[in-house]
This record gives sequence, C-alpha cells and structure tokens, in this order.
Amino acid sequence: MRLITYQSSDGFQLGVVTERGVLDVAAAARAAGVPRAITPDAVFGRGLPVLERLRALVESSADAALYLDEADLTYGPAVPNPGKILCVGLNYAKHAAESGAAPPEEPVLFSKFNNTIAAPNEDIPLQADWTTVDYESELGVVMGATVRNVSVDDALDAVFGYCNMNDLSERNFQMKSGQWLLGKTLDKFLPLGPYVVTADEIPDPQNLSIKGWLNGELRQDSNTADMIFSVAEVIAYASRIMTLEPGDIISSGTPEGVILGMEPRVWLKPGDEYVVEVEGLGKLANRLVEA
Repeated sequence: MRLITYQSSDGFQLGVVTERGVLDVAAAARAAGVPRAITPDAVFGRGLPVLERLRALVESSADAALYLDEADLTYGPAVPNPGKILCVGLNYAKHAAESGAAPPEEPVLFSKFNNTIAAPNEDIPLQADWTTVDYESELGVVMGATVRNVSVDDALDAVFGYCNMNDLSERNFQMKSGQWLLGKTLDKFLPLGPYVVTADEIPDPQNLSIKGWLNGELRQDSNTADMIFSVAEVIAYASRIMTLEPGDIISSGTPEGVILGMEPRVWLKPGDEYVVEVEGLGKLANRLVEA
C-alpha cells in the first residue's frame, strides 16, 4: 500500500493511494461503522497490526464519494509525529570518500527532533546566518514493531514501510563541536514523503536507485547497494542500544554528490529547489525561502 497524509480543517488525515483515487480513511471508517477515527498517529503508532485492517477497509470501500483526487490535496509529512528520529552518518562508501572520512567501523547514529519535520512542497525557511546549507537524499525507514536486540536476519520484519527523506544540514553549525546536533536540527530540516510505501512492496531496500536534483540538475545518482551498513544492520545495531517502536523513523544515510564534497562549494540559498527520488517512493520536492 501507498499511504499519504494530507491537510484538512481537522488536522492531518490519512489516505491510501489507489487506482480509484486517494481513499479518505477517516470517512471510509465512519461509513463502515468503525467507532474511532483512524488518524495518521494512530496508524503509525500501532504499526504492522493495523495494515490488514487498512487493506480490508480499502477492499470494502466501493463508494466513489470516499475517494479524493490526489492533485487536489495538500500533503502533510509522510509521518507527521514520529517517536524517535534516528539518522545514520557516512553510510555510503562513496559519500564517506568525498567527505574525506574513513569508512566507519560501526554505524554513526545521531538524532533529529520533530521540529525538523516538513511536508512535501513545504517551503524551508533559511535565516541569513545559515550560509552553508546542504542537501542529502536519503531512504527513510518507518518502524512498525517494537524491537530490542533484534537480529539482522529478523530486522526487516519490523519495518512498516519506506519513504523519501532530505536530511538537510547546516555544515558550519554541524562542525562547531564534537557532535552534529546544531547543524542537523534546524526547523523544517527533515522533509519526508510524499508516501509511506509499505514494506511488502519494497522487498529489497538494498537495491533501490536514489537520486537528487538541485534546480533540475542531477546532483546525486546512486543506489542503496552502496550503503556501508544495510537497513537491517542499522536496525539491529540501534536496537542493541535502545528499544525501537512503531512510528520511529530512521534516515539511512546519503550517497555521494552533496555540496560538502564539491569544489567550489556553492551552498543552498533561498529560491533553490531540491528534489529527492528513491526508487518506488515518488518524488519529494522542497524549495528554500528567506525566513
């Protein structure tokens, strides 16, 4: 399934993209006599057990009035209110090389917070002193089960789905101290979407093309096969440190082609647009504007 969130007068709503249009899940649930509203937070917070109910709802919803035209919708963030946001640094071999860094021996994990979440097509405000802003096309992982000390072999069974992410970074702030928090947690610096594609439709997350365009120019063009640590390895590693839960998201690293690895470095500025496309997950576009 392909899930989206979209804006309404009642807040973010959940939709399922089908050949008939986007199923308004809340309306379909009411029509089916479901006593509680089905919200994005409820679905992502419950995780994998909800999927069969969603599929059944789609199959039983024949009324054309329950379907919306996707072109008429304003997207919300693919996961509007994640629990934990984990990111992996230097996780593509060619990106580590362009950054002048040795390939890490263990996954380099850092966090972002919910203030960084942004929707597809949402403007990203840049303050005047944010002068070294960079893009990072990434495969996002949405957790669907609670796991602790999960094995690599079992890790992907806990994945709800996948989405595009752009792990925007302010490099001067990122390098100010021994950790990356300042440069990674600026407001709206993690756009994600437009879809969460369920894991059954992405059987191998290690064989997906991943691309990024700056103002129409192809800047990043790689494959998730270049990851140093696979999605399963990252999940297993993180679960040895902390419990991962439904609704947590993981941004799994960026391939080569970022501004940091270029000479000369022409950083992002207001008016620029960056587009991320991971194979099978649609396109995520955001424009930068003056704050």
